[in-house]
Amino acid sequence: MSYQFITSAKLPTRHGEFDIHVFENDDGQEHVMLTVGLAACEQVAADETADSTRVPSTAHAASEPPVPLVRIHSECLTGDAFSSLKCDCGPQLNTAMQAIQEAGCGAILYLRQEGRGIGLTNKIRAYALQDQGHDTLDANLMLGLPADARIYDMCGPMLAHVGVDAVRLITNNPDKVAYLTEHGVNVVERVPLLVGVNDMNADYLATKRDRMGHLLDKDFNTAIHLNK
Repeated sequence: MSYQFITSAKLPTRHGEFDIHVFENDDGQEHVMLTVGLAACEQVAADETADSTRVPSTAHAASEPPVPLVRIHSECLTGDAFSSLKCDCGPQLNTAMQAIQEAGCGAILYLRQEGRGIGLTNKIRAYALQDQGHDTLDANLMLGLPADARIYDMCGPMLAHVGVDAVRLITNNPDKVAYLTEHGVNVVERVPLLVGVNDMNADYLATKRDRMGHLLDKDFNTAIHLNK
């Protein structure tokens, strides 16, 4: 599958202004990337490289350039748009957007793969099974669907388009770290993110931790946790 850059524009948000970039794959599926400050990161790196050529060899090496703070976020209509309490997706997206603005250099890769890749209709079918007491993983399996059908093939081309080959990745999911690493993106740091925990999604998060390998604390609570 190949991915093509289509267009970009400015996007003012309540967190600050981003550049929004649209990409499309061979099937016409669209993915979006929000970026901020990447040109500034590149300029710092260029300036430090230039400065290093003007100092004696005995001087300290130039400091490392800033590494962009990046979040890979799969679409969640119910959480991102409708503020559902059944998941933590909306708070994760908004906290990541704010953190990237504060960092001054980073990106959100917003991937159009609703419901961990099973689509909106099947996601709501899975919700109905969860209403009957089944967890998020078993609900998918009972529908004959994968526990997690997401792919990350588009991430490499999207990051390459803006010249990013090293990231500080905001995620609790080790699969994302592994995928980027395997495809030539240096994950300098994994940045944990625990937000939006409530009585309605605590079991969902525990399932992701205990059965899906997500790196969450054994005792999580409603406190916002973002190590920068």
